[in-house]
Amino acid sequence: MISVYQLKSGFQKLLSPLMNGLHKMGVTPNQLTVAAVMLSAGLAAMLYYHALYPVFLLIVPLGLFLRMMLNALDGMMAKTFNLQSKTGEILNESGDVLSDFFMACALFSFAEINHWLLIAFLFLSAFNEFAGILAKVISGVRRYDGPMGKSDRALVIGLFCLVSFFIEIDAVYSNSVFVLINLALILSTFLRLTRSLK
Repeated sequence: MISVYQLKSGFQKLLSPLMNGLHKMGVTPNQLTVAAVMLSAGLAAMLYYHALYPVFLLIVPLGLFLRMMLNALDGMMAKTFNLQSKTGEILNESGDVLSDFFMACALFSFAEINHWLLIAFLFLSAFNEFAGILAKVISGVRRYDGPMGKSDRALVIGLFCLVSFFIEIDAVYSNSVFVLINLALILSTFLRLTRSLK
């Protein structure tokens, strides 16, 4: 199934020099994880006030890309330098859910998006991550199957912000996008759970 996650290995190779540089500076994986959550909170605040400062709609996609970099770097650094820990795993998993929660709540500032669709998006995003963790309990392997894993969600929200900056979007367009996102989340969660049983 198509997902941004499939590009992970190539993305990590590009980030290797940066990872090595950060490690030499004494930066830890847990610090990167916390930084990603704090960045998400800041981006959510920008997104919430986009009506007052439309330029935020251009900044948020860049910030989401930086968040994806941080999410990749913390895991890379932990594995490469044998810095994996239970604390790190807790921070990583809870941080992903918190980051998604911040961004999803900020989307309520778009009056043209049906709030029930956003509530469903909140629930399905959290359950999607839970399904990935549950798979590890069942099979010993954390599942990241897409479509609409955390990287896909960041990409879609970033694109939504870009389109919103350049084009005045309407309710039909906005709601159609989130109907598709929610359907993709249901499929992704189903795949994670069923594949964990194999």
